[in-house]
Amino acid sequence: MTAYLVLDFTVHDRAGFLPYVRAIPAFIEKHGGRYVVRGAEPTVMEGDWAPERLVVLEFPSRQGAQAFLADPEAQPLFAIRHATTTSRLVLVDGCE
Repeated sequence: MTAYLVLDFTVHDRAGFLPYVRAIPAFIEKHGGRYVVRGAEPTVMEGDWAPERLVVLEFPSRQGAQAFLADPEAQPLFAIRHATTTSRLVLVDGCE
């Protein structure tokens, strides 16, 4: 079943964040993922959720998404994202 990672983030250090932006696509592809939404500025239509930027990644399976997040070679990149942004990340299964 297809799975999605949804990232809601605010960048605090744009220059420090750029190495992540440049390098992370290779790890997404390595695990069979693809961008569905890439750093878009959302328009809130309802409720009080106010994300600044959104990324939606699609993976062929939940296991692929989890493997991406657990990839030892990607951990330094995730550390960059954690240090340069405030981010919230959820994993959801798609519909069959």
